[in-house]
Amino acid sequence: MQTASTNICGRTGHSQELSEFKHGTVIGCHLCNKSIREISLLLNIPRSTVSGIITKWK
Repeated sequence: MQTASTNICGRTGHSQELSEFKHGTVIGCHLCNKSIREISLLLNIPRSTVSGIITKWK
């Protein structure tokens, strides 16, 4: 099911800073073996952002 939330915050190529809490939530979900897609859908943030956070964390 596709939602209209694909273009969050009306971005024009620039990502919005995520709070420290959201960063921690992404890492917590990753540690609970959720996929990048699941985390993205759960937190309503782009998959590229999720994978970037996880990559920097590792």
